[in-house]
Amino acid sequence: MAELDYEGFWNETLVQLRNDLGEEEFGGWFSEVKYLRAGNDSIVIGLPSKFHCDKVKSRYQSAINVILKNLSGREITLEIERMTDTEPEPEKKEAVSVNTSKKDNIPVEKTPKIKEKREKHPQMQDNFTFDRYVFGETYSLAGNAAIAISRNPGKAYNPYLIFGGVGLGKTHLMQAIGNYIHDNSDKKVIYTTSENFLNEYVQAISEGKMNLFKNKFRYTDVLLIDDIQFFQDKDKIQEELFHTFNALFDSKKQLVFTCDRPVNELKKFSERIISRFGLGFIVDLQPPKYEERCAILRAEVELRKAEIPNEVIDLISKNISSNVRDLKSALNTLIGYTELMGKPVTLEIAQQNLKNIFNAPRHANLSMDNIIRGTADYFGLTPNDLKGKKRSSNIVFARQLAMYIGRELTEYSTTEIGQDFGGKDHTTVMYSIEKIKGKLLTDSTLEMTIESLKRSIKDFSAKH
Repeated sequence: MAELDYEGFWNETLVQLRNDLGEEEFGGWFSEVKYLRAGNDSIVIGLPSKFHCDKVKSRYQSAINVILKNLSGREITLEIERMTDTEPEPEKKEAVSVNTSKKDNIPVEKTPKIKEKREKHPQMQDNFTFDRYVFGETYSLAGNAAIAISRNPGKAYNPYLIFGGVGLGKTHLMQAIGNYIHDNSDKKVIYTTSENFLNEYVQAISEGKMNLFKNKFRYTDVLLIDDIQFFQDKDKIQEELFHTFNALFDSKKQLVFTCDRPVNELKKFSERIISRFGLGFIVDLQPPKYEERCAILRAEVELRKAEIPNEVIDLISKNISSNVRDLKSALNTLIGYTELMGKPVTLEIAQQNLKNIFNAPRHANLSMDNIIRGTADYFGLTPNDLKGKKRSSNIVFARQLAMYIGRELTEYSTTEIGQDFGGKDHTTVMYSIEKIKGKLLTDSTLEMTIESLKRSIKDFSAKH
């Protein structure tokens, strides 16, 4: 069969993939694919990076092989190569001058220049890359959008806002975008925390150097600002952020932000800035699921070249569901044990060394449903009493305590907590939390009640 027919099969395969995956996912992984050649029973395609090759192999190669077989009626194997690995070495020649115009003789070097690797970005961690980011169901949308942004900054998903609780990988994903763009282009990338942005702003005002400040942040290609919730209640810096945002957005420069909560929960935050976030793409990073927790730990074990049994990875994954940071912290404890003691980690050793971590409130795998049911059981009520609209004092008090404990022991936002309480809005949850905080100042017995209730909820959760 002629090679041209193989290319036709490949083109039809791309059509089917686009229909199956949708425009967004297809564009994220196949927009830069190149048909390279064909063998007797194979098609070879090229992709721009090792990371890209690995991800397409793991996610799509099997499905593509099935499509190719259905189209051709025979087994055709897809092979994937990194395009830079398939390009021939440039032939070494002496530089010569050529006449590029009738007016001027400008020396032009014929020998292609090999692009030198850029130095490490001074503000970003070089280990925060896509290769080190575990893509699972929970993180797939955020990760795919980040990759699309990295390859075409300013073209789509602009601005990009990532929000979620602590330790879920917001900064990792943001810096992976920055590192990829920095390493694969000559674009200028600025990464800063909101606190540093504010400090530079204050310093510029005090030293009379506002023009330098504005030029730095308004004439970059990519601006990454971490933890924008720090700008709450700060009108002047919000004003500066607004104008910086507009200058970059109008110039089609890429903006990426992180936040620890939904933007509609930001207190005293400019409505016009919040509306600007709505122009782009917003993703919510949730705590990883069990399978993803296992994958994250296995990837870290492989990277660290450590020897941790699968049963220990299973133990950690089942007992810590809060965030990625806490998972890695527990793993580091065990790796430290093996390095210091010179002994392998067993299930018994892991249980002994991690028991205090597992017993910490935020690692108790508490769901809002169990908190509500456990609270209702403690007070002799029903879950519907707490979720409903009854206003009797005993029900209101129990409901407020459940909301307070839910905010304290979980990573759920006030909006998410409100939804679990029968669709109440976040202001009701915030009011309840503040109400309990106020009572703690005047009622010396309330703290003991709360601690007793927490233990009761944990016991209830363990049994259910």
